[in-house]
Amino acid sequence: MIVNELFYSLQGEGSLAGVPSVFIRLAGCPLRCCWCDTKYAWDETAGREMSCEQVLEALDGHPTRHVVLTGGEPMVHEGVSGLAAAIREKGYHLTIETAGICFIEGLEADLMSISPKLSNSLPENADRPAERLNLGVLRQLIAAYDYQIKFVVDEPDDLNEIADILEKLDELDLYSIYLMPQATQMDAYMEKSHWLAEYCKQTGFSFSPRLQVMLNFPKKGVDEEAEIDRLYFLGVGCDKGIVFGRSRRKISFQIF
Repeated sequence: MIVNELFYSLQGEGSLAGVPSVFIRLAGCPLRCCWCDTKYAWDETAGREMSCEQVLEALDGHPTRHVVLTGGEPMVHEGVSGLAAAIREKGYHLTIETAGICFIEGLEADLMSISPKLSNSLPENADRPAERLNLGVLRQLIAAYDYQIKFVVDEPDDLNEIADILEKLDELDLYSIYLMPQATQMDAYMEKSHWLAEYCKQTGFSFSPRLQVMLNFPKKGVDEEAEIDRLYFLGVGCDKGIVFGRSRRKISFQIF
């Protein structure tokens, strides 16, 4: 399985926002959302091959029992079931973050974090034929897991689209629906947050923060001079992470 990056940080969104977690970002995503903040993980080869044993070893030493499988789109990987089972067998709470375009029978997870893609995510390049919204898969995920649904909202018109989607889904838990502003900069985040928060108050949906924007979490980056085969970060108050480049392993120094 190709791991794009593995790092320790705070969960930024949804019901577990603020919880220290180890993130395993798998490479590859067919959706190519125009506002995606992890475009570096789109390519299926953008990372390093890792076994389940190597991933589990990398989880050790972090002061948390929460692990997040993210992407890219983790549900397009054949080996994700084995990895998820191995993580949970070690006693970790596992969240899987997905756009809800694939369903894998028997896949283990403590929380399925589903982020259906609205039309505001359409890529400029129209040669990506992947189905962006699969209501059948969404229904399967909702029925099979403890779940949360997170919508990325860019403008007020998106709210009508969200209402249409929710109307087509069955017996949703109101308190499992989260709306969050589409933004990578603080000014845009705050501007959109005001009207979106008011809408959440009117409807009963939950407003999700995006701590990675609010706290200005560092973007993926590397120290070009630092190359090693293995490293465990033991410092306090730093974002422990190992970023795997295409040709060599590099240390990601992400202090916050």
